[in-house]
Amino acid sequence: MPRFLTMVRIDEQSMPAEGPGPEFEERMGALLEEITKAGVMLDTAGLTPTAEGTRVTWSGGRFSQVDGPFTESKEVIGGYAITQCKDKAEALEWTKRFLQIHPEEWTVTVEVREIAEG
Repeated sequence: MPRFLTMVRIDEQSMPAEGPGPEFEERMGALLEEITKAGVMLDTAGLTPTAEGTRVTWSGGRFSQVDGPFTESKEVIGGYAITQCKDKAEALEWTKRFLQIHPEEWTVTVEVREIAEG
């Protein structure tokens, strides 16, 4: 069965400073439990803010390194999931369920890509 990488893109500047709230955490926990029991979820996690990250670039035969925050970035990867689904349609269905858990006033974009095997 194919594996998929799901990258959750967020605008760090527009996220609530107090966090998502307990209702959101409960809904997310229930979905993660369901997707894990279904044998679909292989790994998932949120990422620390870009202020704690570093970008390393290789260009012209040299490395360059920039510490966060990366203010020029509107959207950043805020989390990821690796799933194993029968096909892309199933991966997209789980993704839509994940997105519906989020508050309506948030803007969250998810990119779903099949992992190239072999």
